[in-house]
Amino acid sequence: MNVVVVGSGIAGLTAALHAHELGHAVTLVTKSALGGGCTPLAQGGVAGGYGPGDGPAAHAADTISAGAGLCDPAAVDALVADGAARIAELRARGVAFDRAPGGALARGREAAHTHARILHAGGDATGAAISAALCAAVQRTPMSVRERTMLLDLIVEAGRIRGITVLRDGGAVEIRADAVILATGGAGQLYAHTTNPIETTGDGIAAALRVGAAIADLEFVQFHPTTLPGVPVFLLSEAVRGEGAVLRDSDGRRFVFDSHPDGELAPRDVVARAIAGQAARQGTPVHLDATGLGADALARRFPTIDRVTRDRGFDWSREPLPVTPAAHYLMGGVVTDRHGRTTIPGLYAAGEIARTGVHGANRLASNSLLEGAVFGARAAAALDEPWPTAAVDITPCPSPTDGTTAADADVAPEPLPPFDRAALQRLLWDEVGLRRNGSGLQRALRIVRGWAVGLPPAVDVRTYEDRNLLLVADATLRAALARPASVGAHHRDDPAPGAPTMAHPSILETA
Repeated sequence: MNVVVVGSGIAGLTAALHAHELGHAVTLVTKSALGGGCTPLAQGGVAGGYGPGDGPAAHAADTISAGAGLCDPAAVDALVADGAARIAELRARGVAFDRAPGGALARGREAAHTHARILHAGGDATGAAISAALCAAVQRTPMSVRERTMLLDLIVEAGRIRGITVLRDGGAVEIRADAVILATGGAGQLYAHTTNPIETTGDGIAAALRVGAAIADLEFVQFHPTTLPGVPVFLLSEAVRGEGAVLRDSDGRRFVFDSHPDGELAPRDVVARAIAGQAARQGTPVHLDATGLGADALARRFPTIDRVTRDRGFDWSREPLPVTPAAHYLMGGVVTDRHGRTTIPGLYAAGEIARTGVHGANRLASNSLLEGAVFGARAAAALDEPWPTAAVDITPCPSPTDGTTAADADVAPEPLPPFDRAALQRLLWDEVGLRRNGSGLQRALRIVRGWAVGLPPAVDVRTYEDRNLLLVADATLRAALARPASVGAHHRDDPAPGAPTMAHPSILETA
């Protein structure tokens, strides 16, 4: 069959390679150059390198615990069951994971893991090593690769996916297909501060929304606790804290223990809120102190971070680094089953764009690269299977549609501020960031919808991206409003008394 894969991160590359190896004719479409997106930026590793006393069951338990109980256990079981095979595949394709003295695979530990099970390559260059190996594997095949080609829309005929429309060389072009696998990543560019590259504008999620695919859990946005402020934001891997670096406030105190007994190794949402809160209270930045690890160890274990921090004027072996949270990873997205199938026949999704149920309310560190590899392969394998009658067994629940409630129905809306992308990013950072409340979410939704009404027709990459960001912003705000209780990465300062922590209160089937 003719298969289009959209995206060239670990999920898209894995899906494309597996589909090709199964005999399908594959067209790989990528918005930037081959191997762009978030994968090559990933400093963290791949979870699933089990040592003595560890194994899939313990990994699954840690995943579900970090996900605040909202993970789909069957999806988690699929992740850990397939993990060893996907790691072996990466090694076979040329990824050289780091070795400990004596030659065994080196295993690191990161926050919320009970065991050291994280494999790294090049110290803090795991994503770059994986991307390079998979891109090289793709280039050895005859599959068609279309770079600098932006997804515009999905083509649906008689209720089934029949291809995509893309923007290429300034014009819209159709690519017909029997199946489409979306692997376009998340929507980090919704936020003023993000670790995501500039092209991460929610294009796949927006296209899925426009054709009525089920979308869920967009309220669960993971904010990485430790990034170095500046332009661009630079991520300081959680593995640094896993190796023993600590967080200190302006008084030198390790303050995160006030929020969680695991301190710096608490789940990311806890650490991120603790950092933001302490910085706001003291009016000064929080610092990541890695000086105890020593210059030689830092340069050897974290060569990329060592180089970038020194280029920016810091010697982190002698002085703590100022840090701030930034939007990092989207746990929700296009709803899929355990084989990447969405609610629209012929449409699959894998990687960060997909809401598999693996992450629940908060992603466990280093599960994202593993998820991309596992579910990219699963989506490709499902291409040869008959489409089931009910691919995704989830009953949609209602969500707010107009952004108003009885409490604010009489409040006169404020004048609509001028739209530009920076204004949108500031709005979402303020109102649907680390801390949220109903009035702020309602205000932001009114503004976003006003901007969408006044948006001129899209004519180029930038304006198509703005269209997509506004649509995904609308859906994200609705999802956050639909979940009145704080859970995981979704923190409400005004939680409804006794509000249930529902698994799927914010599934959207239309824009």
